[in-house]
Amino acid sequence: MAKSVQLDIITPERLFYRGDIELVIARTLSGDEGFMANHAWACKLLSTGELWIQEKGSKDFKIAAISGGFIDIKNKFIIFTDAAEWPEEIDVERAKQAEQRAAEWLKAHRQLADSDEFLDAKVDVKKSRTRINVAFGGARRKR
Repeated sequence: MAKSVQLDIITPERLFYRGDIELVIARTLSGDEGFMANHAWACKLLSTGELWIQEKGSKDFKIAAISGGFIDIKNKFIIFTDAAEWPEEIDVERAKQAEQRAAEWLKAHRQLADSDEFLDAKVDVKKSRTRINVAFGGARRKR
């Protein structure tokens, strides 16, 4: 049996998750990274993306959508994020509408490509796409 470690996922609104895990895979600024018990201490910035959690004793993964933040890896793991959602919490139609609005805004405002507003709209597209992917089982899973 693999070793486990406690994982807490904290948003401004709630303790989103607490449990013993064998593996968590998160999207860091340099790509997807996996963290297991006894990992070297680290603090990594997270990008908007899918979060994959393998709980102690399970072969399956739980998946969530998160909106950036950071992961603190020590004797226990803590993820601080602006937002986190389980698949059943995601309103797919709302996410599709938000993605479409942001994509249309980007198309209409190409001249602002170096502005903060343009970058914010790109993040909105990414958040919406992540939420849609998670609602349907995640981008890693074959459909």
